[in-house]
Amino acid sequence: MNSSPSANPRDYASPEIAFADSSLGVNLLKVLSEGSTSHRAIADYLLRNSVRVTALGIEELAEHCQVSAATISRFARDIGFKNYAAMRNEVAATLQSVLQPVDKLRNNIARRPGSTAPALESLEYAAANVKACSQALDLAELEKVVSVLTRARAVYVLGFGLSSQLAGMLSLHLQPFCPQVIEVAGQGGTEVAAGHLANITSHDVLVVISFPRYSNDVIRLAQFAAQRDACVVSITDSPASALAKVANHVLYAQSTHPVLPSSATAAMAVIEALVVSLMVSNKDNVAKAARLTDAISTWLQSGDADFSSTTDSTRRRPSVRSKKTIEKPQE
Repeated sequence: MNSSPSANPRDYASPEIAFADSSLGVNLLKVLSEGSTSHRAIADYLLRNSVRVTALGIEELAEHCQVSAATISRFARDIGFKNYAAMRNEVAATLQSVLQPVDKLRNNIARRPGSTAPALESLEYAAANVKACSQALDLAELEKVVSVLTRARAVYVLGFGLSSQLAGMLSLHLQPFCPQVIEVAGQGGTEVAAGHLANITSHDVLVVISFPRYSNDVIRLAQFAAQRDACVVSITDSPASALAKVANHVLYAQSTHPVLPSSATAAMAVIEALVVSLMVSNKDNVAKAARLTDAISTWLQSGDADFSSTTDSTRRRPSVRSKKTIEKPQE
């Protein structure tokens, strides 16, 4: 197989997305979707660890993928290479052309004099993730997601662990613009989520959010929704993510972090970009946003408000009912 990879015009800073968009990456994604169990394991490892693969011998790769060296050789031939060495060379060539922005970022951080404070390094990675997200964002795909959300009878939003907080934020933003928004997990866990999804239909949309480390329950529930012919929209980090294979539409947010399993900064940016696109997608939504602002304006403090002569006991406040706090189970 003789391909000449070239950098995507979007100039990715996300390793997984960049590699998956190359000709070799597309072939690997096809194997990941249609191949045998052993071939899927190899394709998954290549997609997630493309840089590491360039330094591995065939026996080492076989050990990582828990297959035999003969299976690695057969895999290489099946996707069009003479042998494993030729496939590894193609991986290296692809990386050279499409991952230069990533190398530049990491080298700039690594070469700074003295030690970078962990907090500053974390912020730098967060900024890089948002930039990568902006460069790699597929606007056509985003508009398709806006379209399905607009037409949906109900929008279900699902995330577990830290992703549950992202799901809650997205649900809050969608409520004024969608007829019905259901935060699937809510205060519960898998059983509560499964109960909510029992009523999902082909007229509904499930937005599912998951980042490393991925939740198996999220993947299974997304598969259930797909089997019910609901439209599944995934917000995740990589084309190699299991959610990318389940979803009808995927929005990617790079989640690289030097210490944490993943960073949610870019995911929050994607959620905000999606909501803004939905808000301005038609005149009705713009009007809804204006009405919402008017409705809550009386409860917002204005810049010229004078509270100097008002005590806490006489100041006007909204009536708030006490609510029972529910402990959220650990997932």
